Amino acid sequence: MKKITKEYTNKTVEELKKEVESMHKEIAKLEIEKRAKPQKDSNMLFKMKKRLAVILTMMRQKELGIQS
Repeated sequence: MKKITKEYTNKTVEELKKEVESMHKEIAKLEIEKRAKPQKDSNMLFKMKKRLAVILTMMRQKELGIQS
């Protein structure tokens, strides 16, 4: 988890918002693909959602001015 947070600590709130938008699109794409054909990594959707949650948390902390 620390590896993921290190990637996003130096980014601004605007950059994080762009990242969130792209993550939402990719998650929707993965959900559609999951129904059409199963993936080799069946845990990929869970990993993407977890990464999205980390990004949203980091973005909210930056908006509130909380340092972690």
